[in-house]
Amino acid sequence: MNRRDLILRELGLTPLWVRRGQDGQEATIQVEAPMPAVAPTAEAVPPSGEGRAERIARMDWRALRDAVRGCTACPLHATRKQTVFGVGDEKADWLFVGEGPGAEEDARGEPFVGQAGRLLDNMLASIGLQRGRDVYIGNVVKCRPPGNRVPEPAEVAQCEPFLLRQIELIRPKLIVALGKTAACNLLRTEASLGSLRGRLHDFRGTPVLVTYHPAYLLRNLPDKAKAWEDLCLAVDTVRALKAEAGAQM
Repeated sequence: MNRRDLILRELGLTPLWVRRGQDGQEATIQVEAPMPAVAPTAEAVPPSGEGRAERIARMDWRALRDAVRGCTACPLHATRKQTVFGVGDEKADWLFVGEGPGAEEDARGEPFVGQAGRLLDNMLASIGLQRGRDVYIGNVVKCRPPGNRVPEPAEVAQCEPFLLRQIELIRPKLIVALGKTAACNLLRTEASLGSLRGRLHDFRGTPVLVTYHPAYLLRNLPDKAKAWEDLCLAVDTVRALKAEAGAQM
């Protein structure tokens, strides 16, 4: 093999096809070039079935958003205006998880933007936090259940891999479960919200604190004092975790 042939092989421009004329002499050289590289696309996620959760568990933020936006795994997709992925600091210490989008959230594509959202913002401000700054806000399900009903177990099951991947990507120091639906699904329990409050729970190594959903507090104003107690425990917990992490550095 001559030097020219070696260079072509190194460049991937082989094999060489040689056509000879009737006199047996070389006439032309035709080079078969490789197919151009195609940029990889986001991994397709089947609507349901085996392997779906495993594929979602490998996604980065961009792929995860695309998968949620195009999800048709449960009947909720048929009545939504748009999915509600979540919002906030993707490396937040604080993760707040609610039940599911309401009418305003469905219209705007952002969680907690109605009256309950304004109350949540006030709750955050009361402990020195702000939406989007060291805080991430999401929901158990990403599509609005019709009539704001509680999501069905099958609907929650289809959305669960999305929430699990968000938690894994964020790696928060504390998860605050807002309301019974979020608490029971994260903690795999049917216990009452009252019995879950006031103490820390564990979700795959991350502490979880349970408190009232802001929508509930709008209807039950006296329980705001209990919610304040929960927030104070949350602040103490995050402060202690940060101090522990600092001591280990």
